[in-house]
Amino acid sequence: MKETICTIPINDVFGPKDGCPICRLHNMLEQNYLDYILGAAMMEPDVRVETNEKGFCTKHMHMMVGKGRRLQNALLLETHLERIKTELIPKSVKGKPDKKNIAALERLQDSCYVCDKISWGMEHMFQTVFASFSTDPEFKALFNEQPFICLPHYTMLIKSAAGKGGLKGGGLSEFYSASAALAGKYLETLKDDISHYCKMYDYRSKGLDWGNSRDAIERSVEFLTSERPDYIE
Repeated sequence: MKETICTIPINDVFGPKDGCPICRLHNMLEQNYLDYILGAAMMEPDVRVETNEKGFCTKHMHMMVGKGRRLQNALLLETHLERIKTELIPKSVKGKPDKKNIAALERLQDSCYVCDKISWGMEHMFQTVFASFSTDPEFKALFNEQPFICLPHYTMLIKSAAGKGGLKGGGLSEFYSASAALAGKYLETLKDDISHYCKMYDYRSKGLDWGNSRDAIERSVEFLTSERPDYIE
């Protein structure tokens, strides 16, 4: 496949043919943005304005702390907490709760600087996926050889492909068919494995082969949520 600055990351995540490639794309972007915000970018005024305003979701706040850069985390939290203290929860309040204040507090609970950056990055990477699928036969073959696409990312892909800046006409139909095949065939396999797993608890199945069903629960959760549970039987 011909590689450019745009296609190299896409080829890297589709190359391994192990699990959902869009999960790998998401994880790559997630780590890149976490390193970005905990690096020199944290001292850029425009970035700090955004992080002070949006904050971070529980998952990404924990991941940031887990990277061990305590001073960087403290500096980001210092100005974010200051913004909340001065604008959203002042030391002294009068009268009844203000609806605008409540709405602002609710928005803060649902916002995350890293999540927004990942969403932006995913949409731009999807454009490269669509272009490569349409123009590069080798990438199209590589796409079709993937084990599966998880349900959340399948949904994101086809929504983006059918939306503004996506694919048109026959290109959209072909991409939709290929994506559905990856999700649908794996879904059928999961259903069979889960059914076999349940069947193995029937006394009449004593001595039968478990086949590939032992981790069917974990694989099903991974398909449905894009994250594989840590536990396994």
